[in-house]
Amino acid sequence: MFQKEVYAERRLKLKKEIQGGIALFMANQEAAFNYPANTYAYRQDSHFSYFFGLNHPGFAGVIDLDNGKEILFGDDVEIDDIIWMGPQPSVTDQAAQVGINEVYAFGKLEDYLKKAIAAGRTVHFLPPYRGAMMITLGHLLGIAAHEVKAKASIPLIKAVIKLKEIKSELEVAEIEKAIDIAWLMHTTAMKMAKPGIIEQEIAGTIEGIALAHGGPVSFPVILSVDGQTLHNHSHHNVLKEGRMMVVDAGTETQTLYASDITRTVPVGGKFSTRQKDIYEIVLKANIDSIAAIRPGVEYRDVHLIASKIITEGLKTLGLMKGNTDDAVAAGAHTLFLPHGLGHMMGMDVHDMEGLGENYVGYDEETKRASQFGTAYLRLGKKLKPGFVLTDEPGIYFIPALIDKFRNEGLFKDFVNYDKVETYKDFGGIRIEDDILVTENGRRILGRPIPKTIADVEATCAEPREWLKIPGVF
Repeated sequence: MFQKEVYAERRLKLKKEIQGGIALFMANQEAAFNYPANTYAYRQDSHFSYFFGLNHPGFAGVIDLDNGKEILFGDDVEIDDIIWMGPQPSVTDQAAQVGINEVYAFGKLEDYLKKAIAAGRTVHFLPPYRGAMMITLGHLLGIAAHEVKAKASIPLIKAVIKLKEIKSELEVAEIEKAIDIAWLMHTTAMKMAKPGIIEQEIAGTIEGIALAHGGPVSFPVILSVDGQTLHNHSHHNVLKEGRMMVVDAGTETQTLYASDITRTVPVGGKFSTRQKDIYEIVLKANIDSIAAIRPGVEYRDVHLIASKIITEGLKTLGLMKGNTDDAVAAGAHTLFLPHGLGHMMGMDVHDMEGLGENYVGYDEETKRASQFGTAYLRLGKKLKPGFVLTDEPGIYFIPALIDKFRNEGLFKDFVNYDKVETYKDFGGIRIEDDILVTENGRRILGRPIPKTIADVEATCAEPREWLKIPGVF
C-alpha cells in the first residue's frame, strides 16, 4: 500500500473529471474454488485498489462528486473470523490508512444508494467482470443483473482511463519490481530448458518464483514448445532437442502492478541455423519498433513498422515475396503475425481492458482496424509520456492458418506457400519487453532479460541456482 496521500490525490483528481452524482467502486468478493469455505487466493479489484488501496474483500468505496465526501462501507470481522484468521484491523482503522474518515456498515450501502437514486442523482459505476458482482450491483441499484454491464457509466470509464493510463514514478517503480522478479523467472526457465524436462516442471517452478518474491503470476503462465499457439497454457509436452520453448510470464507486486515478458529459448541451449534466421528477424522487429516509440506517435504505426520488418526478413528467406508495403497493406504478414504488437500495462497485465479495449487503446482520432490481425491490436492511439506498454512481435507457423489461407487463395502474390509448408514443424517465436513512454522517447523497464542469441545461449548454459532479488522483500 502507498501512503494515504497517494489515494487521496487520486480521488481528488477523479472529482475534477466528472460533474455530479456518486462514483461507486466495489471491492471484489471472495470467490469459491469448489465449495464456499475453500476460496481462490484473493485478488482485489484493480480500480477499487487504485482509489481506495485496501486489500480486503466485501468493501465498497463511494466518492460523492457533488459534496466531495468520501465514504467506505464495510463490516468488521466477528469472533468466528478471528478464530480462523487472528485479530484483524477495524474498518475504521483501515479507512484511516487511505485517508477516509467516514465509515458505515456494508448493509447501509443499499439505503444510501436508493436515496441518491430517488433524489435523481446519477450513480456512476464501472462494468463488472464477475457474475457475482453483477448480481450484487443489480440488487443495490435496482437493475436486472444481465443489464448491469451495459448500464456502466461511460463518463466514469473515460475518467478512470484518463487518470490510470499515465503512470506516476511510484507506479513505474512497482512495475519495475515486477519485471525484476520476471527476470528471475525467465532466466530460470532458460537454465531449465533441457531435453527430457516436462513443461509443467518449468511452469510450476517459475510460478513459485513469482509467489516467493512478490505476488501471484499476473496471468496464467504461457510456456510451451508449441509456441505457434499464442496463449498456450497446456504444459504436458516433454522438451526435445531441436524445439524452441516460448515463455510468456510475469508477476504482480503486492500493490497489484504487473510485468509481462516473453522470451523464446532453444531446448538444449543452442539455436539451429533455421531457428537463428527466424529469431533474428523477430529480434530486429522488437528492437527497431521499440526505438520508434515516443510521444505523439500512434502505436498502430509502430505495429506496422514491426510488420514491415518481419515481411522484409521473411522475404530474404524466401517465405514471402513482392513489395513489402503492398504485402503489409494487404495483410499478408498476418499469416505469420496474427496479433497486435502490444497493449497497455499497469495494475492489470492488460491494463484496464475490462473497461473496453476501444476506450483504452483507441480514441476519437484513432479508430480500430477491421483487417484480420491488425484488428487484434489492443493499443493503437497516440502515445503519451507515462504510458507503460508491451512490445511483443512474433513469427508463428500455425499449420491450420497456413492451410486456411492457402485453400482460400489468399496472398498468393506475397507468400511462397511451398516454402512455408516446410516450416509447419517450426513452432513460433515471440520476444516481449515492457516499455515506458518518456518525455522524449522511451525506456525499457526493469533488469535486462537476455534476448540476443548470444546472451540467451549463454544463460541456457549456466547452472540453475536459487537466487533472491535484492530490494524486493
